[in-house]
Amino acid sequence: MRTARSGNDSISSHAQARSQGPTALRIVLGNQLRQLREASGITTGAAGHVIRASHAKISRMELGRVSFKERDVADLLTLYGIIDENERGAFLALARRANVPGWWHHYGDILPGWFEMYLGLEQAAAVIRTYEPQLIPGLLQTAEGARAVIQMGFPNASVDDIERRVALRMKRQKVLTQPGAPNLWAVVDEAALWRLDGRAAMQEQIRHLIEMAELPNITLQVMPFYSGAHAAVGGPFTMLRFSEPDLPDLVYLEQLTSALYLDKSEDVQHYLVVMDRLCVQAKSPTETVRFLTSTLKES
Repeated sequence: MRTARSGNDSISSHAQARSQGPTALRIVLGNQLRQLREASGITTGAAGHVIRASHAKISRMELGRVSFKERDVADLLTLYGIIDENERGAFLALARRANVPGWWHHYGDILPGWFEMYLGLEQAAAVIRTYEPQLIPGLLQTAEGARAVIQMGFPNASVDDIERRVALRMKRQKVLTQPGAPNLWAVVDEAALWRLDGRAAMQEQIRHLIEMAELPNITLQVMPFYSGAHAAVGGPFTMLRFSEPDLPDLVYLEQLTSALYLDKSEDVQHYLVVMDRLCVQAKSPTETVRFLTSTLKES
C-alpha cells in the first residue's frame, strides 16, 4: 500500500481529490485524519471523546465508512495540532465535498449499503480489473441482459422495481465513456455467454461486448471451456486501483447479501497474481474478439 505523506503533501492531495466522488473523498479525508492522529500519538478512544463519540466511530470515520460533520473534523484538527487556517480550510472543504450525495443516492431505497460504497469506489477508480465466471460483468451488460440477471436475483420484485434497477445499471455504465474514463480489464468465463435466455438476447449481448472491446480503455478476454481448472476457481472478484495516492488498491468480493473489501497489501498482491495468471490463460484480447465474432455467427 502507499506510504503516508507529510502535511504539506496532504494539501496537494485535497486539490487532486476534487475530481473524485464522495465515497473516494471520504476515504481520502479519513486516511488523512488517521495519519494526523497517529502522528500525534493519540488513541481512537481519546479522539472519540473529543467529538463525543466512541472509538468505533473514529475507526469508521478513518475508513471513510460514514459521513463527516464539519464540527467533528474541526475539533479533531485542533486536537491534532492543526492550527494553520489554510490547512484547516482545506480539510473542512474536503469534508463538505465528501458529504455531497452521489448520483446513486436517488436509488438508495433499492441499494444495499455495501454496494452503494462500491458504486462510489467504482466511479472514482482509474483501473478496474474484474473476473466473472458466471455472468457478464455489470459494466458490460446490455439492458436486456441486465434485466434478466436482476429478475433472477429478485424474483419477487415489482416491474417498476426491476426497471429502476436496470436504469441504475445503465447509468452506472456511463463511467466507461465519460471524460477521464477508467481502464476496464475484464476476464469473462465462456459459460457467462450462454446464460442469457433466448437467442436474440444472447446475440445482442455478444455484439455489445464486441463494440465495447473496441474502446481504447476496455480490454476484454474470454476464458474458454477447454482451459480447464485455473487460478480463480474460487469465484468472481474485482480489483480497483485509484490515481489518488491516499486511496489504497482494493479487492471487492461480492456475496449474496454482503461484500468484502480487502486492502491489506498481501491480500491485494495475492489477487493481483491470480488476475495476471487468468489473463495469461484466457484468450488474448484479439483472439477474444475473433471468438465472439465466430460465436455470434454460429449462434
